[in-house]
Amino acid sequence: MTQLLRVQNFGVSRDGFGTGENQSLERPFGNADPGELFAWAGATASWVGRHEPGGSRGLDDYFTRDFAHNIGAEIMGRNKFGPQRGPWQDHEWRGWWGDEPPFHTPVFVMTHHPRPSFTLSDTTFHFVGGDPATVLEQAREAARGKDVRLGGGVSTVRDFLAADLVDTLHVAVSPVEIGAGVRLWESPDELLDRFHLDVVPSPRSGVTHHLFWRK
Repeated sequence: MTQLLRVQNFGVSRDGFGTGENQSLERPFGNADPGELFAWAGATASWVGRHEPGGSRGLDDYFTRDFAHNIGAEIMGRNKFGPQRGPWQDHEWRGWWGDEPPFHTPVFVMTHHPRPSFTLSDTTFHFVGGDPATVLEQAREAARGKDVRLGGGVSTVRDFLAADLVDTLHVAVSPVEIGAGVRLWESPDELLDRFHLDVVPSPRSGVTHHLFWRK
């Protein structure tokens, strides 16, 4: 069975930015407001229903519900894991997500600076060096036949795209502008040399879902 590398529910603004400038402990997305980028998912039954009845059904809910389907491991860049730069100064920092991270799989954090692995709930974080192909090989082994999710941030997704390793992408474009930060693209047309594309607007949330799959 082919193991896919999938980008899922990846939020960008209509001007192509996935995060703003000046990331900090208090602002994981820098000057960008994650509430604006991901409001579409937060309003769905699959999200709201984890805590209480309610939430919307339909297209947005389908993508939110599909986030974990057949995923056996995740890859992320260091700055999705946390705001520290350079050698690790604080090993007490264990990510933005608290004691029960939402991944439920092994997570491979790409970094030039070694750090011991640790486990929170059913998620083990591994800190790995190497190029995208090397890290993907490790993640696929850990995924045990399931697909691997490429979680971000933006620079990490761009690196894997540049290495031609991504099989599918779902990018949710929100009707907001960030103006500066880290940009996924100037236009989604940049990927059409390698990917098919379907564009599906969601009338309920106002986001436009871009679905790419390898030619």
